[in-house]
Amino acid sequence: MGTVYAARDPATGGKLALKVVDLPHNADADELDAHRERFLREAEAARRLQHPDITAVFDAGDDGRRAWLAMELVAGRDLGTHTAAGELLSVSQVVQIGARIARALAFAHRQGVVHRDIKPANVMVDPDRGVVKISDFGIAHLIDTARTRTGLVLGTPSYMAPEQMAGRRIDGRADLYSLGAMLFQLLTGRLPFEAPTMGGLLAAVAQDPAPDIRSLRPELPEALAQVVALAMEKRPELRYANGDQMAHDL
Repeated sequence: MGTVYAARDPATGGKLALKVVDLPHNADADELDAHRERFLREAEAARRLQHPDITAVFDAGDDGRRAWLAMELVAGRDLGTHTAAGELLSVSQVVQIGARIARALAFAHRQGVVHRDIKPANVMVDPDRGVVKISDFGIAHLIDTARTRTGLVLGTPSYMAPEQMAGRRIDGRADLYSLGAMLFQLLTGRLPFEAPTMGGLLAAVAQDPAPDIRSLRPELPEALAQVVALAMEKRPELRYANGDQMAHDL
């Protein structure tokens, strides 16, 4: 959804990451102003999320055509590199990372901020240094208006909660569903739902129960399978009520 540059803060000389995203080019002036105001409001909310496992946002702005976020520069790589067979982390590492993400999400949700796009590509890790960082808080709403105007949904379908897919109002439990889907993939090397067409994928997410992770890795503990299944319940009221509960079980 944008380009990330390694940059230097002219005031301090410190290194940071600068994410630049194009604003909707086909919006009228009033709509663009509303879109810009919404983004800056979301970015300000992200700046308040001072948590060791959330990438810090230092500043935000726009030049009329593009919006930008100045963020903490995080060493390591994203969890997407550990989602394929042969590249999976140990079960212990996945559980520990999942618990940290769940606690960080609980913190954000208490501040009234829902991520809306939790997926492996949005979590940076460096297992050797114990680094886990959720990135892109504040980015989700930047493209929300442009996409929903054309009938599209925000987020990555393979990780999206059914209520988010349906365009209904969501809360932090949608992020916990996404975390469950991500844990499924990190543990098995497979996505919970796969289909040859987008329509088939959307239907599966909306209607089909998620497979038991032990159907792909029988040696995984039953308790861990239960955590993933509970996070991925179709109805939000049946999931974990908050990330702290999920972290406790992990």
